[in-house]
Amino acid sequence: MSQPIFTRPPLSDALAAWSECLATAGLPSALRWIFAENLILEPADAPDSFRTGFQTKFTPPDDDALDIAYDIFSETDARIVFYRLGTAGKKSVCILLCDPWLDKRDGHDGYILRDDWKISFRPGTPGNIEEITDLTRWVRRIKRGRDFQDFDFGMALATIDEIKLHGRPLMPYERMADKMMGRMRRVLGVEE
Repeated sequence: MSQPIFTRPPLSDALAAWSECLATAGLPSALRWIFAENLILEPADAPDSFRTGFQTKFTPPDDDALDIAYDIFSETDARIVFYRLGTAGKKSVCILLCDPWLDKRDGHDGYILRDDWKISFRPGTPGNIEEITDLTRWVRRIKRGRDFQDFDFGMALATIDEIKLHGRPLMPYERMADKMMGRMRRVLGVEE
């Protein structure tokens, strides 16, 4: 019987290693987690560049969102990355990522590898990230047509809700059917 190449630790152990990594880099080890709906990319002054911000006012993550995302990502063979975007309110703003493409990222890219866990840490550099609380800036992001479930590397809060409701992420055709049923219920005045 072959042994697995890596073993994922409990989330508490991974978080302890992440906090230690941040402290070693001189960055805040208090954490604030965001998800796809919380991330805001806006055009910057320079052509073909953007500013990264976040919001939790309009779509706040549930307390168990990180646990659920980590559990789902841990069921895959893809690398999990604890990624720091910046500092806000004396906390490191972080997002959990997972994708086989991340296997190509190493120390030259600023990643600290834990291959025995198939987890990487990317503490980034010191610097602040803006928390967006202006609804018009948030609405502009929505109007650009981004589907949060299609966020390539991260977990969407809508997917967390699907897992809580259905026990798993839905397939795209199931999402469409779910939306259509919701619309039909509203039109018919049927309570969910």
